[in-house]
Amino acid sequence: MASTALWLRPLADRVPATASGVKFARVLVAGSMRLGASTPRDTRVEKVDTRSAGGARIRGEWVSDTAVSDTRRVILYVHGSAYAICSAATHRALVARLSRTTGVQAFTVEYRLAPEYRFPAAADDVRAAYLWLIESGHAPEDIILAGDSAGGHLILDLVAENARTGFAQPGAAVMLSPLFDLTFSLAAQREQRRRDPMISARAARRLVAHYTHGLADDTPRLRLALSQGITLPPMLVQAGGAEMLSADAEAIADAVVAAGGSCELQIYDGQMHVFQAFPRLVPEADRALRAIARFVSLHTTAQTSRQRSA
Repeated sequence: MASTALWLRPLADRVPATASGVKFARVLVAGSMRLGASTPRDTRVEKVDTRSAGGARIRGEWVSDTAVSDTRRVILYVHGSAYAICSAATHRALVARLSRTTGVQAFTVEYRLAPEYRFPAAADDVRAAYLWLIESGHAPEDIILAGDSAGGHLILDLVAENARTGFAQPGAAVMLSPLFDLTFSLAAQREQRRRDPMISARAARRLVAHYTHGLADDTPRLRLALSQGITLPPMLVQAGGAEMLSADAEAIADAVVAAGGSCELQIYDGQMHVFQAFPRLVPEADRALRAIARFVSLHTTAQTSRQRSA
């Protein structure tokens, strides 16, 4: 799979750090996502643009396989791509396949993108979507957070804020090729050992800087910290062995375990960033989704049973 992405890096590394550069990157990544997968035919999609009880704007889309009948559990999907590039539409095929494989309906939140909207706009929109799902009748333990790349950072921010404020945690969290260190120091160190086939740490940091513009690296909620003893949902982290963010995936697993939580780490040898989105090119993509389905079934079904028998 790494070899199929070799044409991406020369383009990604040369995208200028400008608004026009971001627009070009959006077109490039959207095309790549269409190349890697198509939305399954038996998929229901319902656009959402509404307000929460607190007045927050909620935008996104419901995505589910037509065979899904479980309306109790829900996946809150948080797409990635540097807080600046992707959308619910670019990730529709991936989320639809995730719904089909897990048997769970999904809501992909359409959070505000940089450079039009900077920190903490994306994080605030993800939290608002989580609260809205609870307002809509979904118990926290029936919500599965899932996301990729920068979406992983946004998921961890939500979980950390829930712990800080004493708010109920979701039933489980799944992160694909998650971003943890926004300075990309971990990624740069990993790149010294193996060149990422998709993008360099330097170029990725330039994109993320559209969101974090002018803020110190140690700004709370940008530099994430999980305190020991906090309540955390069970987590699954997947990453490709060929990508620089495998270092971030390992750091997240270590941080969760150090805080007293549980985290299953799966590194797929030779795979690149968010390889799960490219089933046409990567046989392991479907295998990874099946692993997610097993994790989701194990943790949300068991947890819900315990909650309702208490």
